[in-house]
Amino acid sequence: MKMKNRIFFSIFSGSLIALILSLACVTGVMYNVMTAELREEIRNEAAIVSTTINSLEDSSAYGYITEAGPKSGNRITLISPDGTVLYDNFSNVSEMGNHLDRPEIAEALKNGTGTALRASDTLGEHTYYCAVRLKSGSVIRIANTTKSVLGLLKHLTLWLILIGVLIFVISLLMAGLLTRSIIRPINELDLDAPGENLTYDELSPLLSRMDKQNEKINAQIEKLSEQKSELSCITGNMSEGLVIFGSGGNILSANAAAQRILGNNASGNYTRLCRDKEYLEAVETALGGSCANTVLEKNGRTYSLTASPVTETKKYSAVLFIVDVTERENAEKMRREFSANVSHELKTPLTSIMGAAEIIEKGIVKKEDIPHFAGNIHSEAMRLLALIEDIIKISRLDEGGLTQEFEEVFLDDICKSVLSELSEKAQNRSISLESSLERVSVRGVRPVLHEMVYNLCDNGIAYNNKGGRVDISLEKTSSGCILKVSDNGIGIPPEHQARIFERFYRVDKSHSRETGGTGLGLSIVKHGAALHGGVISLQSEVGKGTVISIEFGKSGGEPQK
Repeated sequence: MKMKNRIFFSIFSGSLIALILSLACVTGVMYNVMTAELREEIRNEAAIVSTTINSLEDSSAYGYITEAGPKSGNRITLISPDGTVLYDNFSNVSEMGNHLDRPEIAEALKNGTGTALRASDTLGEHTYYCAVRLKSGSVIRIANTTKSVLGLLKHLTLWLILIGVLIFVISLLMAGLLTRSIIRPINELDLDAPGENLTYDELSPLLSRMDKQNEKINAQIEKLSEQKSELSCITGNMSEGLVIFGSGGNILSANAAAQRILGNNASGNYTRLCRDKEYLEAVETALGGSCANTVLEKNGRTYSLTASPVTETKKYSAVLFIVDVTERENAEKMRREFSANVSHELKTPLTSIMGAAEIIEKGIVKKEDIPHFAGNIHSEAMRLLALIEDIIKISRLDEGGLTQEFEEVFLDDICKSVLSELSEKAQNRSISLESSLERVSVRGVRPVLHEMVYNLCDNGIAYNNKGGRVDISLEKTSSGCILKVSDNGIGIPPEHQARIFERFYRVDKSHSRETGGTGLGLSIVKHGAALHGGVISLQSEVGKGTVISIEFGKSGGEPQK
């Protein structure tokens, strides 16, 4: 029960009991006073009547009694010495029995006076009798009836109910007022500064202890806040995700990286943070007391999940560590694919070379066909050499060690050089080369930039129709420059456009064999653009041609004004 309620009920019950007892005492005192006054009145009247009758003659006494009886408010009865009722101003004497056995009559006949108190059958009234023996030997008796305590209560029932309701309301109001007056100083206590409160002296020791305790708590809170701030700063700036679970599986802490990876609902049970099977199994294993390592694929990224249990008596908490291994997995996948593709691409020309050489070695070929086979060996060897050179180029781009070779390079000069190199190849295929070049320079690696422009223009020629056109343009922008190579050739189907920059990926392998391509040209372009901070984009439509653009920003070299 609240202290306020206890105080209220204590005051209310105390006030109610006090008021009820007061009312009972007042009622008792009033009853006693009224009874005493009534008895005194009856005794006085009995004395007066008896004295008056004794002073009169016997013949005049009866007349006095019959005359005084109706005027009196009390009951007057005259009884003969033998107990016969001679007169009664309230009842018919003929209907009244002998009164000799009445206590007050017997006592008066014996001692001169006698009194008695008799209750009515209903217990609601008391009748007081006072009898005096006359000189003639007869007895004069004066009596009156008064309410008993029970009768008085019955008679005053309505008033008592009203008074009771009033007492109840008064007690309720008093209890409420007193409770509020007692509680108010306590409710107004400033618990942050207990020593500054002006309240009951009895609370001073408690407030003093609270003040000292507050100082200790504030010092501990400050220390914990510093530690929490340091921990939050560390975990918040981690690129890896970190989640701490309680023994019941509730999330105690989750840093920003974990919420970004798994979800923002980092409260409540661990199932609310993420619903992926791998995550749930890892956390449940750790909460069961065992370590768990698994891989989670989510939102196009690959994450390594490491969940470890933390022993708490017979229960286990858990810590989950999340590392983004997308780049590592992609690199590993690319390495495996690259190894497989290199093996295949090297094997094909070597097989052709070995086959032709073996035929010549064993003399199976005719003498006049030897130049043909020798030509095949030479072309396959040149293709093999080109493939090895491209592999070396892309490996150097992967290593990222070319940044030391950056210098100021004029892209328009490189474009003109590439057009000159490819002019003969374009003429042989009846392809026209067009250019629109502004004077632009960037900071970059000259051989890489040359290879990028060469591969784009060479593809435009190789994958074009006879009599087609290849356009190369270079223009300044507010943030850098844009290199654009477009053709009106065969185009690239939509389903292949997302993969043409992958290593060794070919849309039409048979056509690539005919053109002598290695499958690494556009991959070199992609890596070269990344090296120079360029953004590459592709637009192509089957039968209408292809447009490849590279936008160089200021991070890749600001254009020369």
